Amino acid sequence: MADSLRDQLLKSGIVKQVQQDRAREPKRPAAPPSGKPVRKGGKPHAASHAARPSGQSQQDIDLAKAYALRAQTEARERQRVEREAAEQARLRRERKQKIQQLLDGKALNKADADQPRNFEYGGKIRRVHVDAAQLAALNAGELGVVQQGGRYLLVSRDIAEQVRDIDPHQLALLVDPGGAGVGDDGVPDDLMW
Repeated sequence: MADSLRDQLLKSGIVKQVQQDRAREPKRPAAPPSGKPVRKGGKPHAASHAARPSGQSQQDIDLAKAYALRAQTEARERQRVEREAAEQARLRRERKQKIQQLLDGKALNKADADQPRNFEYGGKIRRVHVDAAQLAALNAGELGVVQQGGRYLLVSRDIAEQVRDIDPHQLALLVDPGGAGVGDDGVPDDLMW
């Protein structure tokens, strides 16, 4: 009863069968001298591709070509989008520079102006401070308001029209002199809030 499990297996003949099966298997070849990684089964990666049937290899090549073509197409599309974005940015910079040159020294804002003139710009109510004469001229359409660098600059009508020609989004307020002084919403433009 003191027989070990190994001894019991040897007596039953199971161990002999396993040893004989191992002896019949061909020995694995030694690692290739090229230093390429060896896959399970002792074959290097390059040899495993050659051992595949030609149909599967052709399918892999076609799949690789499809991925390469897709990658090239996506890269070209990204480059095209980047070029368009760069062109748009360049045009915006040029417009901004033209407006800045046009407005240099032509702003009519006064530091001591005490009357706020409210107007809608960008979906919000904005304010520019004017004096009584400027308020009358602004409501008559003789002056306009231009947004530049986060500030609202009071300028003459011809400067405001030139800014509108360059970039209409920068023109914040320009009253139509032919209008009756009432905005689109029915509220008079000179109404003090």
